[in-house]
Amino acid sequence: MASSTNIQIFSGTSSLYLSKQIAEKYGTTLGKVTMNHYSDGEFQPCIEDSVRGAYVFIIQSTFTPADNLLELLLMIDAARRASAYKIAAVIPYFGFARQDRKDKPRVAIGAKLIANLIQVAGVDRIITMDLHADQIQGFFDVPVDHLYSSSIFVPFINSLKLENLVIASPDIGGSKRANTYSHFLQVPMVICHKYREKANVVSEMTVIGNVKGKNVIIVDDIIDTAGTLTKAADLMMEQGALSVRAFITHPVLSGPAYDRIVNSKLTELYVTDTIPLKKSHPKIKVLTVSDLFADVIKCVATNQSISANSYVK
Repeated sequence: MASSTNIQIFSGTSSLYLSKQIAEKYGTTLGKVTMNHYSDGEFQPCIEDSVRGAYVFIIQSTFTPADNLLELLLMIDAARRASAYKIAAVIPYFGFARQDRKDKPRVAIGAKLIANLIQVAGVDRIITMDLHADQIQGFFDVPVDHLYSSSIFVPFINSLKLENLVIASPDIGGSKRANTYSHFLQVPMVICHKYREKANVVSEMTVIGNVKGKNVIIVDDIIDTAGTLTKAADLMMEQGALSVRAFITHPVLSGPAYDRIVNSKLTELYVTDTIPLKKSHPKIKVLTVSDLFADVIKCVATNQSISANSYVK
C-alpha cells in the first residue's frame, strides 16, 4: 500500500492558481506536467515525474471551455498508464452538474455522462465541492468525497457579527442548503420563489418570509449570469431589508453577471476560488478553499476520517 510520503499532486492548466496553494498548504510542491500543443488545437499533457506506485492527486475544475475536462481525462489516463498506485481526481468545481436529470424530452443527462468518462479514464476516487445536486454522487461507482463550502462560509459569517440575520435561498431547490446554514447559525430562513421562461432568464420572483429590518444572507452553489441573485437582492431591499449579502461557492459569472452585480443593491458577494475570477470588483470577495482541500487530501492519503474532521456537512 502506498504510504503518506508517496503522494504526488499534479494540476491541470486551468486550476494551476489554486493547485499551487493546495500543494503549499499540504507541504509539498506540484509535480511537473508539460503540455504539447498541435497546430490544429489538439493537445497532449505529459507527466514528467515518475508516478509508479504513487497515490496521484490530479486537481482540475471542469468549467468551460470543455478543454479543461478533456485535459483532466488525459492526465488521468496518463497516470494510469504510468502505473500509479491510485488516482484521485480533485475537481473543486464539477461542470455540467446542472444537467443531472431529464427535465424535458430528448436531452442528455450530462452529469452522468461526465461521471462515466472520468471513471473510464481510470480514477479511484473523486474529491469535489458543492455539487449542484447531491445525487450526482450516485452517478459514480467509486468513492466520492463531497465537501461543502459551509465549513468555510459559516465561521466567516459568524465573524461578521451581523444582527437581525436571516438566511435566504434564491429558489425552492436551494432550500435544503439554506436550512443547513439556518440550523448552524440559529437564525430564521426565507425562500425566493422564481419562475423561469427559459434558462438564465427569471420572469417573476416573490419572497416567502419576512426580511424587513433584517440583514439577509443568500446562499447558493453557483452564480452564473447573476440574474436570480441580483433580482432577489433588489426585491429584498425594496421589502425593507437592511442589507443583502450573498455567499456562493462557484463564481461562473458569465455574460452580463458583472454589470448586474455592480448595478444591483447587493451589498457584498462572497465566493470561493474553485473558479478563477475573470476580473475583480470591490463588491466581490474571494475566500480560498486551498486549506480545506489540502487537509482532505492529507486525510485521504493517511486513511483518516473526513467527516470526523468537519469537512463534510
